[in-house]
Amino acid sequence: MQPQSSVKIFSGTSTMYLAEKIAAAFGQELGLVHKIDFSDGEYTVKFDETIRGSHVFLIQSTFPPADNLFELLMMIDAAKRASAASIVAVIPYFGYARQDRKDQPRVAIGAKLVADILTAAGVDRIITMDLHADQIQGFFNIPVDHLYSSTVFVPYIEKLGLTDMVMASPDAGGSKRAHSYSKHFDTPLVICNKHRPRPNVVGEMRVIGDVKGKNVILLDDMIDTAGTLTAAADKMIEEGALSVRAFASHGVLSGPAIDNIEKSNITGVYITDSIPMKRPCSKVQVLSVAEMFAETIACVYNNETITRHFVFRK
Repeated sequence: MQPQSSVKIFSGTSTMYLAEKIAAAFGQELGLVHKIDFSDGEYTVKFDETIRGSHVFLIQSTFPPADNLFELLMMIDAAKRASAASIVAVIPYFGYARQDRKDQPRVAIGAKLVADILTAAGVDRIITMDLHADQIQGFFNIPVDHLYSSTVFVPYIEKLGLTDMVMASPDAGGSKRAHSYSKHFDTPLVICNKHRPRPNVVGEMRVIGDVKGKNVILLDDMIDTAGTLTAAADKMIEEGALSVRAFASHGVLSGPAIDNIEKSNITGVYITDSIPMKRPCSKVQVLSVAEMFAETIACVYNNETITRHFVFRK
């Protein structure tokens, strides 16, 4: 891909590993920016090259700690004050996306708050991937390019060459996603029904559909503690599935996630590099979304449609 002289790509500290691949795929090196830490714990950011009149793309996933989000906000503010022509926040993993509504009294809607803060900081556009809830796009009054990991996952599933496949969702909330895959591959759809007594704890699990003698593809937007995922996989093997493989856009993998996956009957777990792996796992494979983001950056800069980069939408 030919580099564009007026495009400058920068990265926050937590997503440098992915930003370097995105910049390389785009055809240029990352821009120079660094974080300045102070002894009291505060920090600031400084661009080490001129960005006046440039179209600036700032790459940073906003997974915890909150410093990752705040560093992105600081970069946006610094770019605005340095007279960038436009500022696009590239957020492969949009943190706080699970807080998309008031599901109980007296709670915050964190996703809306983050959207408001990003807009107030001065960002002109958001590029992100597989939001936990599609309606989060409506929290912004600026353009949001919402990408899908199916662009990467579908070709990989095809290469696996599995027969007797079924597409499955580990919970009812992900049924739309699984249905899109089942329609594309012309396979049956299976849904797991779970009862969750409290956050990150899975109670009863039931499989709705036939998995006996099938190779199951479990689809989700993220894997946190992997409790739901591994419970669903174990239940499907118990009901006669030949194998269970899981594809999830974001590998949060917090707490006991790695241990849960290693101990489960799941054959393999495939995630993107939107979040860095905390520690290795023999059953987890990371597929890169760098090419997809690089192509989207080029399309945004050149005012071209990004629709052709989607295998399908959810």
